[in-house]
Amino acid sequence: MQTLAEIAAWIDRHIAKDGFQATTIERLTLARSSTVTMPMPSVYRPLLCLVAQGRKDITLGDRVFRYGPGRYGIVTHDLPVTGQVVEATPDKPYLCLYLDFDAVMLGQLALRVLPPPEAPAQPIGKTVSDADEELLDAVLRLLRLLDDPAALPVLGPLAEQEIVYRLLAGPDGARMRRITSSQGRLAQVGRAIAWIGQHTRERLSIDRLAAEVGLSPSSLHEHFRAVTAMTPLQFQKQLRLQDARSLMLVEGIDTTTAALRVGYESPSQFSREYRRYFGAPPARDIARLRGPGS
Repeated sequence: MQTLAEIAAWIDRHIAKDGFQATTIERLTLARSSTVTMPMPSVYRPLLCLVAQGRKDITLGDRVFRYGPGRYGIVTHDLPVTGQVVEATPDKPYLCLYLDFDAVMLGQLALRVLPPPEAPAQPIGKTVSDADEELLDAVLRLLRLLDDPAALPVLGPLAEQEIVYRLLAGPDGARMRRITSSQGRLAQVGRAIAWIGQHTRERLSIDRLAAEVGLSPSSLHEHFRAVTAMTPLQFQKQLRLQDARSLMLVEGIDTTTAALRVGYESPSQFSREYRRYFGAPPARDIARLRGPGS
C-alpha cells in the first residue's frame, strides 16, 4: 500500500533514534525501535496508535492486541497496558505514531457525525482495526505538515479533525463516542478508572468506589472488567507497580521505600508482585533499565 509506505518514510525521517519523540504538532508523538523489545508496561491515554512498519503486541489484562503495518488501535480510557515490539530490524525498524485525542474537538464532531450503522458489541476500552485508505490519507496529510511550519497552524487542526471524523464515521465510531459520554455504565466505569488513578496509593475499598460512581459492588466488578479486562484491584495494583518503578528509576529510592510510598504495607509482597509483573526483581529490573542501550 503506497500511502502506508509514505507514512513509514515520513516517520522514519522525523525520528532519528529509537524511542519516542514529540513533534511540532501538539498531540502527535512518533515512535521507533530497531530491535524487538522486552515487555514494557505503560499507561495509555485516550488516543489513536497507528503502526506503519513492524509489529507490536499490547496486553491489557488477559487480552492481547496485535498490531501490524496498517493496523490502528483506539484507546477510550486511561489503561495500564504492556507493550512489546515483536518484529523490527535496523534495516526495517518498527515505526508508529500516537495521536492524543482532543476531548473538545472529539465532542464537537461527535454531535455532527452520524453514528455508524453497527456498534461494537464489546465495551472493552481498547481495540485494533485495519486502517482504510481514507484514514491513511488523512494521517499522511497531517505528517506532511511537519515540513510546512507556515501552514501547520491553519491546516493542522483541519487534518486532525479529518482523522477524528474518519474514526467516528468508521467501525470504531461508537467506541470513540464513549470518550465524551457522561451517561451510562461505561461513563461510570470511566469515573471509576479516574478515581482509582487519583487514589492509587490509598487502600482500595470496593464499597467506597462503587458508591462514588453510583454502582453496586457486583455491577462495578462486572462492568469494570468488561472495559479494562481486569478487576479494580488488579487495575490499582498495576498502576502502583508502574508508579513504584518510576520512583526507583527517576528518584533512585530503594525497594522498601518505593513499596511503602505507593501504598504497599509489605515490601516482600511488593517484590513478589513486581517480579511477576515486570519479569525481574526490582533491583535487577532497574539496573537493566539503566544499563547500556536501555
